[in-house]
Amino acid sequence: MKAWVLENQASIEKRPLLLWEVSIPEPEEGEIRVKVHACGVCRTDIHIAEGDLLLRKSPLILGHQIVGVVEKVGKGVNEFKVGDRAGIAWLNFSCGNCKFCRSGRENLCPQAKFTGWNVDGGYAEYVKVSQDFAFHLWENLSLTETAPLMCAGIVSYRALRLTGIRRGDKLGLYGFGPAASYVLQVAKYLGIEIFIITRSEKNKNRARELGADWVGGYEDEAPTDDKELLKESKPPSLPPP
Repeated sequence: MKAWVLENQASIEKRPLLLWEVSIPEPEEGEIRVKVHACGVCRTDIHIAEGDLLLRKSPLILGHQIVGVVEKVGKGVNEFKVGDRAGIAWLNFSCGNCKFCRSGRENLCPQAKFTGWNVDGGYAEYVKVSQDFAFHLWENLSLTETAPLMCAGIVSYRALRLTGIRRGDKLGLYGFGPAASYVLQVAKYLGIEIFIITRSEKNKNRARELGADWVGGYEDEAPTDDKELLKESKPPSLPPP
């Protein structure tokens, strides 16, 4: 199969990814092989390619916003069958036994492995993954449009849940990137009043298009009596998604 492979880290301008012909991965027990339809580009991929994050495997196939169709299943697979649509995200493996895994925080598992960092990712024609770390995708979703949900979508959903916010509440977002754009859309659907604070005019316009109730810069005063909501402060330290 063809794959974009990182062998030596370098700036993106030097084109560190090389198009190679590599072996198609063979699914082992409990694993599925997915024919990749689309794989998004995440800032983390760039950090790995350029050397901001140390290589954990070389050569390496990057990419962790993967969507496609199950093409082969290994022995013991009962969660997927050939022809199912599947998504693969950043978290690729956890031990299942440590205190973090047992409390639903697998991302903090000391033995965790990550797609496109510890193991090969989706910048290829095929990729394999444990059935326990693959997502079933609805048939009515566009695979291409679904790919970013495997990263920014997961991050935003987790962040929104951590707020404990409910219908009728107000929510302020500092900065407006991909994850924040998903938070805004879900929040509006849930009937939450949402305030966006960002410097970029491009992002301000995008936030307005998506229905933000108020958009402004860091020095602007929002039209609300709840000043504490928008008081600038250091955000809490949260574990990664």
